[in-house]
Amino acid sequence: MDTPHRRWNPLTASWVLVSPHRAKRPWQGQTETLAPDNRPPHDPACYLCAGNVRANGEKTPDYQDVFVFTNDFAALLPEESIEAMPNTDLFKAQAERGICRVICFSPRHDLTIPQMDTAAIRKVVDAWCHEYETLGAHDFIQYVQIFENKGAVMGCSNPHPHGQIWAQEHIPDEPAKKQAAQSAYYEQHGTTLLSDYLAEEMRQQVRIIAENEHFVALVPFWAVWPFETMIVPRRAVARITDLTDVERTHFADMYRVLTQIYDRLFATSFPYSAGIHQAPTDGTAHPEWHLHMAFYPPLLRSATVKKFMVGYEMLANPQRDITPEKAAEILRHA
Repeated sequence: MDTPHRRWNPLTASWVLVSPHRAKRPWQGQTETLAPDNRPPHDPACYLCAGNVRANGEKTPDYQDVFVFTNDFAALLPEESIEAMPNTDLFKAQAERGICRVICFSPRHDLTIPQMDTAAIRKVVDAWCHEYETLGAHDFIQYVQIFENKGAVMGCSNPHPHGQIWAQEHIPDEPAKKQAAQSAYYEQHGTTLLSDYLAEEMRQQVRIIAENEHFVALVPFWAVWPFETMIVPRRAVARITDLTDVERTHFADMYRVLTQIYDRLFATSFPYSAGIHQAPTDGTAHPEWHLHMAFYPPLLRSATVKKFMVGYEMLANPQRDITPEKAAEILRHA
């Protein structure tokens, strides 16, 4: 499809405008200068490096692999608010409790996920599982959002390899949309939406990037970001804790493989935001849910041109120039 068209995202019940002909236009807009990735193995000024003192005065322990702690500058707090909130048809607010955790992937300041081996990344996956289960056990936590921001252009304030986990009282908007869409699909078909979608993607073989025995990495048919991708388990599992021991290892390996492809394509430490969408922690089974990990990279034509959400995308709906099929082809060749 080389002419303008809309694509439907069944997971969020939304449209994206695709304009393939615009990919040929010359670029004279802003470019990003990405700093060379020449960090030392240990930075005495980094509060995430082992043995250093954090901003709150606590000392980061001499950890050897993965280290998780409660965020010193948490966006959510576990205490109940006693502040009165407006609650009218026009002015409505709600107190929101939560717990924010930071997960250091490695004590090595100079590493990123694509530079780590599968065994090391498997420890990250295990930590995700532990945090999802532990945080979700709190009676006031309904959703656990695991995510990673990589690179200064994605707003990452510290280059040390790390991610975050925000657990909160209400299901956020994006997972809530996917909850509704997957519930409706499961009720109608008796199968998960992503199981049927993945089967069709495997049949077509045009947006698949990489695969192993238990996971597939692909560019979604409805992708918005230039090189947006998604890791999907072949087996329909609702939550990360449902993965078998072997599946956890294959998940870690696909995480490594996909991020290595990104780095090879752009010959740089590739920036992105990534996160896992999975079942809420509300005590129900959620057979409609199919775990997946989404990657939203901002880079467009090269390692310097960044894709912003502006103009039409802020006022109307998301739009992209490079088709998902072309993006998948480029990533496969990398």
